[in-house]
Amino acid sequence: MAAAGAAGGFRLGQRVHASGDPRRSGTVRYLGPVDGHAGDWVGVDWDGGAGGRHDGSLAGRRYFAAAGDRSASFARPSSLSAGIPLPDALRLRYRVDDFTKEEQDEMYVFSTSQKRVSVELVGTNKVRDKLKNFDELSCASVSFMGVSSTGSPEELQGLVPNLRQLDLTGNLISQWQDIFSLCQALPSLEVLDLTNNTMENDFVESPLLKNIRVLVLNNCGVTWELIEKLKVPFACLTDLHLIWNKLNIITSPVGKFVQGFDTLRLLNLEDNHIVSWDEMVKLSYLRSLEQLHLNKNKIKHVRYPSNLPSSGPLGDVAVPAFEKLQVLLLGSNEIEDFPSVDSLNLFPSLMDVRISDNPIADPAKGGAPRFVLVARLGNVKILNGSEVSARERREAEIRYIRLVMGKAESNDPEVLKQLHPRFAELKAFHGIEDEKPTSRMSGPQKMASGLISITLKCVGPSMGEKQPLTKKLPPATTVGKLKSLCESFFKLKDIKLRLFLEEEQGCPLPQLLEEETASLVELGIGTGATIIVDEES
Repeated sequence: MAAAGAAGGFRLGQRVHASGDPRRSGTVRYLGPVDGHAGDWVGVDWDGGAGGRHDGSLAGRRYFAAAGDRSASFARPSSLSAGIPLPDALRLRYRVDDFTKEEQDEMYVFSTSQKRVSVELVGTNKVRDKLKNFDELSCASVSFMGVSSTGSPEELQGLVPNLRQLDLTGNLISQWQDIFSLCQALPSLEVLDLTNNTMENDFVESPLLKNIRVLVLNNCGVTWELIEKLKVPFACLTDLHLIWNKLNIITSPVGKFVQGFDTLRLLNLEDNHIVSWDEMVKLSYLRSLEQLHLNKNKIKHVRYPSNLPSSGPLGDVAVPAFEKLQVLLLGSNEIEDFPSVDSLNLFPSLMDVRISDNPIADPAKGGAPRFVLVARLGNVKILNGSEVSARERREAEIRYIRLVMGKAESNDPEVLKQLHPRFAELKAFHGIEDEKPTSRMSGPQKMASGLISITLKCVGPSMGEKQPLTKKLPPATTVGKLKSLCESFFKLKDIKLRLFLEEEQGCPLPQLLEEETASLVELGIGTGATIIVDEES
């Protein structure tokens, strides 16, 4: 292999981008000649596993191993860029007379809530005002500008001494020493976004960086071993975002549980191919953790940690697992069992839960409707992003009691407690008694006693004006059967119907009754309910 100097001064492992296209970045994997082609070449493994022509081999000879089958290509040194220092990027981005639409779209900062890495556009006039005095700039974005180094610390500090939030998304930075130097040069910096920078997974020495509160390492190729090392320099982090890093295994160098991160309140592990909840149990003793984001993983079951040691991980008095956890986001996973839902009641401080886009929360796939989830989750105040009002909780719990009473296959209290842990508690709280036997009734009298009275409202725009109807129906009437009855009741022809359960005032939007084979009793619909009859759009 040729020396690095033979290929335009590039080095192996260096991050580069295509000349004139900072968004097309990759890593140098080969330097030297290529058989059958004159001159020196640079073998690049392009990010994203695509964008190249081969896998690092050409004409039967392997030069390097690329990440993807077609992620690699050879390029002339002149067609690649090694990037620019951060001070140059700041000047290019913020000292121009005219802004393109693309540049305006990229001028964003973090939202003040700091709960998520949300962004908001900074107006052009506001930016131009800041350009007059760089030392007043507090929020900056140099995303996808080919930044490869932080430049001189003195120059950076003199340029933007009051910078608090910096977005470095999609650049060429890879060495942690550069990041440490950056954070030391900017003592006011609190929020640092390194999304889409392929970072090295080791470093030798690190300073203590008390100023950084929010660190975003989405899609940076980091390992948990690196995260364990980063908790030393970034000892004061409150928010840590680690989306898209394939962090499906949590490893702690000391003991079973992750230690340190004493100030960490939010940990974002979304979209990391996490399969086992046992990996999350290793986070049980993060003493300040309030939010755990696990959306878009592959978790099938959730259990509150039990049989934990009588003493804490540091030998101190044991505290409850996830003692301060208030927000747990589990959307778009593979949870399909009620024990996983019921176990959420055991988390001592949990108030905000997301389980949407899981089989257990999808009625169309045999999952539970919202009212069942609200009833089973006794402490939750926000479910799937919507507030659970006192009125909604009361109605949901009463419907749930009716549902269980109508479907219960056993009256054994122990069996009911196992299948419906909150049933007895809710039944007593709402003062609902068991139905009295009606064995003396017979014939039409017995049948009528079991009917439920519901109101049907026809609202479809092409159905014409129709008065609401109140009908008594058997509890076993299915959604599909009720649609057929509505066609007869309202004299509707050639109209495909949709049925909604109308919630009381102050509750969420009406609930769509999707499952054709579900009965009224299975849906917790009892006497006094109102069904909205609409047409499919």
